[in-house]
Amino acid sequence: MKSNALKKIETIKKILPYFKSHLTNCQLCPRNCRINREKQKGFCKMGDEVIIYTALLHKGEEPALVGDRGSGTVFFSGCNLRCIYCQNYKFSHLLKGKSITTDDLARLFLRLQKSGALNINLVTPTHFLPQILESLLIAFKKGLNIPIVYNSSGYEKKEIIQKLDKIVDIYLVDMKYYSKEASIAGSKTADYPLYNKEVVLEMYKQKSQPLWEGKILKEGLIIRHLILPGLFEESIKVIKWIEENVHLALVSLMSQYRPYFKAEKHPLLGRIISYQEYEKVKSYLENTHLEGWIQEFLPPQDLAGPYLLPLDRVKIL
Repeated sequence: MKSNALKKIETIKKILPYFKSHLTNCQLCPRNCRINREKQKGFCKMGDEVIIYTALLHKGEEPALVGDRGSGTVFFSGCNLRCIYCQNYKFSHLLKGKSITTDDLARLFLRLQKSGALNINLVTPTHFLPQILESLLIAFKKGLNIPIVYNSSGYEKKEIIQKLDKIVDIYLVDMKYYSKEASIAGSKTADYPLYNKEVVLEMYKQKSQPLWEGKILKEGLIIRHLILPGLFEESIKVIKWIEENVHLALVSLMSQYRPYFKAEKHPLLGRIISYQEYEKVKSYLENTHLEGWIQEFLPPQDLAGPYLLPLDRVKIL
């Protein structure tokens, strides 16, 4: 067993009781529902049973995460946000998915590794952290040794992220909005920017220096930002904040916005972004010293959430 896995095992053993306590008084995210998840469901609409929509060797992530083999991505159902344009609405809002035990989730992680995954990519994991950590503990003991990617909307609590230090190798986090006005319009959540900036700073504290193996990222922080229609100035403010506060983080600028789910009839968000909006944000980013990736203008939709196959139609060797 590799020394890194041994360290992760010891860390999980120390923090697991704390995380399990949230199942009976859940305060894992800023919603602070304080409910017993064994009997009730909070804002995320999830109880104590893990629900996943799909798992696959995903090649639609940033190049540094997928290489030529893919990222071992697990999409968890439910979410602590209500983004009206969510491309993963089938399982984040409509809660489609399949229940899975912690033992089976551990086996899934190991199968993804055996299939060639460069990492284990946990998509929207916050509300299932107690169970995920238990599954990781099992998997590390049985030979899991690839990086762990924490793929988050960015609506997190600093104290939760602090406890994931030494377990998470790569933080892949959204910075959706700079202002509360934009956050209310897109996600009906006024305090997103406040919590988001705080946790990005904590993630940066843990993983400020990217660690590379050739062109593959082994450790680091990737900040994603999706350009939204009518909000290009918001995008520029986000990029400016990143440069001023977490300048060694890798930036992934995305232009794939489509008015999914409830956004179609929204007066601001009911259209795709214009080429002019894209160019203004792209040009601003290119004139900074930040490094990362810029998505082409309106890329193909086939990697978006609505096109993902559910778990029972995905074969993992």
